[in-house]
Amino acid sequence: MNFTDFTFWEVLIVGCLLWMVGRLVISRNTRGAGTFDKVALLSLDLFLVANVGVPTFLSFLTVSIGTYLWLFLITRDSRLKWTAPLLFAFQLSPLFYFKYSSFFLNDVCHAQIPSIKDLIIPAGLSFYTFQKVAFAVDTLQNKLPLPKPLDYLNFAGFFAQIVAGPIERRADLLPQMEKFKLRWDLQRINKGLNLIILGFFFKACLADNLSSLVVALRANFENVYLIWATNLCFGFQIYFDFAGYSFIALGLGKVLGIELTLNFRSPYWSTSIQEFWRRWHVTLSRWFRDYLYIPLGGGRTRFWFLNILIVFVVSGLWHGAGWNFILWGFIHGMALGLERILKFLKIHAFLGWLSTSLIVFFAWMFFYETNGEMLAKKVSHLFTLKAYALKNWNAAYDVMMTTETGLIFVMLGLCILVLLVELCDRSDDGPSYSPFFRFECQAIMLVLTFFLAPVKSNGFIYFSF
Repeated sequence: MNFTDFTFWEVLIVGCLLWMVGRLVISRNTRGAGTFDKVALLSLDLFLVANVGVPTFLSFLTVSIGTYLWLFLITRDSRLKWTAPLLFAFQLSPLFYFKYSSFFLNDVCHAQIPSIKDLIIPAGLSFYTFQKVAFAVDTLQNKLPLPKPLDYLNFAGFFAQIVAGPIERRADLLPQMEKFKLRWDLQRINKGLNLIILGFFFKACLADNLSSLVVALRANFENVYLIWATNLCFGFQIYFDFAGYSFIALGLGKVLGIELTLNFRSPYWSTSIQEFWRRWHVTLSRWFRDYLYIPLGGGRTRFWFLNILIVFVVSGLWHGAGWNFILWGFIHGMALGLERILKFLKIHAFLGWLSTSLIVFFAWMFFYETNGEMLAKKVSHLFTLKAYALKNWNAAYDVMMTTETGLIFVMLGLCILVLLVELCDRSDDGPSYSPFFRFECQAIMLVLTFFLAPVKSNGFIYFSF
């Protein structure tokens, strides 16, 4: 769902109004009201998913319903447990076909099959596929009963998080769907609106403006300062874009009485790579930890470094089918592995933050630059000492001042200010971003979004994953 698309809110508001009218009709039947709410939520879910596109709707139904029916057979007849690997292959098959078939067959194996080139990836395919895989593993491993079909489908297709997460687990989201009943609570609605306002500010005001700067700067590969400026702008763009979506999703869930997982916890204040991955895309990091890293042996074996590299290379592939994404994951894996080897060194928090930031923003270059030749040139310049001469800084400054009339300095300054506000509430386990929910801060974000948001909104970056 594109939360910045007016059509989405139009459909959502109309759907909720029809929902309320239906509730009034059956308001005297308490038990019937609960079932009606679940049916109404599922109807809204399916309609909004269908509105994204036919490929998305069909692939979602295939993975979701196929998972449930297969698990139904296994839980009814224990002799079919041997088919569990086939179930996982079935769940992952649409993801492999749409996202990876061209890369592995054409780029890796050089098969040159034109029919699978430039396939359109159904929106959210990686997200809901991973959620269904986790559901199947948890159900089989813990010998849990299957939920009722209605509750399962609401868990599988909740519109707020189906397209770009958070990747919710069975134990967290399913019980809420089983007990779901629509209740309008003013305090909860207020908190939800606060999250939605923050999400729109992150996305429409910050990420969308940064997107135009990245487009204007990324062609520069000879000036090292412009390369770093592009890395910085893209790093901020992808954070504010994805975190913005997540906040809107959390806000929509909270309005309806559904608690979703906070997917970001001020990641750019991390003082280590390990901490960064505890704060960035939290639900994906937990997924890889629980369903890949630990089954491989985790840190308990002598091959722990290899396990880390496998996890991060797979994480890179999850984000995109390309060598640049594999290298991005490899860089993070190497950094985390070396960090653990050198953990005996006591590094000051500031130096830890600085080194973590340099690694993270350097690695973002492998995320956005898909042209291998251009990527190699940029890496070469970044590691050439004479490229950091003062004359190159002066040239870069002139380019940045003429880029959108110096908008780059305004946006980077605003991003740094936002990060400083985040620092006021930085904690390991407690709530984050609370300063943004104060009335004066909400008012400022609304004004800035209204005046600075581009006329044309960009799609969410993570929709392509």
